[in-house]
Amino acid sequence: MQLRFELGDSQAPRGHAILYARAGNDPNHYLATYCVVLPIQFSIGKFLPPILAGQLPVEGLADAAAMSVVPMPPMLEDVPGLAHLRQLAERRGDDLCDLGPVSISDDRQRLAYAAEACQSYGELFADYSERWPQAAEGSIAGGPGQVPLDDLNVDEVLAEMLPERERIGELARLIGQARYAIEVHDARQRAEVEQKMRGFAAKLPEKYRADLLIAAALREEAAGAQLADLYLQRAYKLLDEEYADIPPIERKIRVLRGEEAPGDQPSASP
Repeated sequence: MQLRFELGDSQAPRGHAILYARAGNDPNHYLATYCVVLPIQFSIGKFLPPILAGQLPVEGLADAAAMSVVPMPPMLEDVPGLAHLRQLAERRGDDLCDLGPVSISDDRQRLAYAAEACQSYGELFADYSERWPQAAEGSIAGGPGQVPLDDLNVDEVLAEMLPERERIGELARLIGQARYAIEVHDARQRAEVEQKMRGFAAKLPEKYRADLLIAAALREEAAGAQLADLYLQRAYKLLDEEYADIPPIERKIRVLRGEEAPGDQPSASP
């Protein structure tokens, strides 16, 4: 089953997602389930009373031992609407995935669609987790090409692993730290924050103008904070594909940069 990520990144799934579908041709009827990739595998057989475990086939218990991706509830359930799901996903930090229109005639199909969608999400997460740096107890030293934990740049690893929304979120958090360092004239902290910001910026596409955001955040005058906030707003609008809201933000940026007077007409091409 093909999942379309409305929120999140298919190349870096978070491990928990709201999976939704439209029921048939009804534009107002939505179904959904919540998919979780469990961080610890377990066997459901361990939690069954002996009398019930004896009723299950051996192959069923073997499959249960590898349980790692779970839809909750186990079938697609009716939900209020897409706007409600999107708000939930944004507030909770979940992925939001569209399964497309589905034809539902009974509960068995609701179960089947939920299981198939959850399995597809689990496969994407498995592919993503295979690209993670190798972990070991205490350090990742001892083998060819491995480095001690003391030499590991945690921010660089984090920037590599996070999806775009989280990278931009980290930049937003660091803007506040940069402005504080400037206010208290702490050159050391300012340099450290700048290094972290550039690490996250290097992993973002050029369209977000992260370098200009950082330059604005590090300006000592108050206008720097305003300009950085505008670049941040612009980045989120791009991320959410709300392109109609970008031109007014672009104009405010040009005004703060002194490229356009407040009373000027908007440029034809920002």
